[in-house]
Order: sequence, then structure tokens, then C-alpha cells
Amino acid sequence: MATTIDYGEAIKGPSAFSGGFRRSFTLAAAIARTDFKLRFFGSALGYLWQLMRPLMLFGVLYLVFTKIVHVSAGNHYPVALLLGIVLFTFYGEATGGSVTSVMDRENMVRKIHFPRMVIPVAVVMLASFNLALNLVVVFIFALVSGVEPSLSWLGLLPLLLILIVFTSGIAMLLSALYIRYRDVQPIWEVVMQITFYASLVLIPYETIRTTHPRVASVLVCNPLAAVLQEARHLVVDPAWVSTSTALGGEVRLLVPFGITVATFLLGLWVFNREAPRIAEEL
Repeated sequence: MATTIDYGEAIKGPSAFSGGFRRSFTLAAAIARTDFKLRFFGSALGYLWQLMRPLMLFGVLYLVFTKIVHVSAGNHYPVALLLGIVLFTFYGEATGGSVTSVMDRENMVRKIHFPRMVIPVAVVMLASFNLALNLVVVFIFALVSGVEPSLSWLGLLPLLLILIVFTSGIAMLLSALYIRYRDVQPIWEVVMQITFYASLVLIPYETIRTTHPRVASVLVCNPLAAVLQEARHLVVDPAWVSTSTALGGEVRLLVPFGITVATFLLGLWVFNREAPRIAEEL
């Protein structure tokens, strides 16, 4: 007797958190640690290769914007520039790596009880490991450059948490959309180039404010720019304008914070909705 199959109903697989949140987090941490070790396995210079990219970019941009263009900025601009590059490098590494992450882990996705959310979370975790190491270099460079250590440096921790939450939302969204739409990758590469210049990495808020104050205030609404600006204020020098001042008041901090929360929830919702169908779409 022939068996009929109803192709009108999609075959559903495991959910995003199949097995629970704790199991998913443990698996993500294990994958991130393994990838971190494998990245430098067999390399003579090891972690130095990971540090080389932001340092080389910093060297080129510092030469251009201080010796040729002569950007008018706050105190310790080289430290502020390196800090901005390191924070943006984390964002770029985490989001860029998440685009194809699910497809790259196809062998894991096809396992019945494997929680799909582990994959983009592991990518963000790996980028966080690199960020932690790079920040050590930033602090060393800051001390050598004459920046006075302060308790305000501890304020960087909640800023990093906000940055990780925002980045995780983007990572979940991109990894889920790429399964259906392969155009996501080239589009995101263009978006990243635009975001780099719109996040106050190169030209600080203080410089833009002198000629385009309204544009400068709008740019700070971007969570990346908001975190970067506040990090400069807390870590580099209090003379750098705080994010609340740049936005025109502490109440307006709800704008970048709201965008961060909305982005995370959107990414979580989209990924959780697509998770049961990922294996089918691959």
C-alpha cells in the first residue's frame, strides 16, 4: 500500500533553545572556546595575528587623521581612536561571522536535538573573547599615552554588556535571514562600511558638532556611537562629551537603549521563528 506524504505542511525541527537555556549556553561557550583555540593552533605568533588587524587600521587612520587631515578632537585622540576601532572590530567580527554561521555548521544543525541558537551565540562569544584581549592592549596604550587610571573605567563594563546585547540581536537576525536570502551577505558588507563612518569611530562627535550639531545628535542615537562616545568619556578623558550631553539630556538615553532592546527582541523573535525550519531550508 503506497504511503502519501503531505508536502503542504513543513517539517519542523528543534526549536532555537532545544534542551533549555542552560544547555544552549554551555554548548555555545564550548564551541566558542574550541574555535578560539583552533584559530591560533599551529601559529607561531598566535594571538598577535588577531591583534594585528585593528592595530594596522589604527596606524593608518591615525596617520591620515592627525598628520594629513588634522582632525580637531578631544584629549588623547589616539587612545580614543584605538578604543573606537577595537569596539567596532568586535561588532564587525561578531555580525559578519554570524551571517553564514548557521550554514557553516550544517552538520550540527541537522542533528535532531541540537539547539540552533547556539550557533550565533557562539560567534558573539568568540568575538567577545577577542574583544577582552584587545581591550587589555587599549588600556596599556592608554597608560603609556598618559591617561590617568580612574574608577570611571569600571563604567565600561555595562557599556560592553549593552554592546554585546545589541550585537547579539543583529547576529541572530542576520544568521536567520541568510538561510532564506543569500543577498544578506553582500548587503551587510555595504551596511558595515556605512556604519563604520556613521558610528563616530573616525571623526568624533565633538568635531561634527562644531559644524553640524543636529547631525551629530542624530548619529549618537545609534547604539554603537552611543556606547563609543560614553566609553571615550569614561575611559579616555572626562573632557570628551558624554552620551547624555550629546543627546541633550539623560532622558534621551532611552533612544539608543530602546533601539538596543528592540533589536535584540527582533533578532530573538525572527531566529526563534525560523529555527524549526532551518534544516529544511539548507
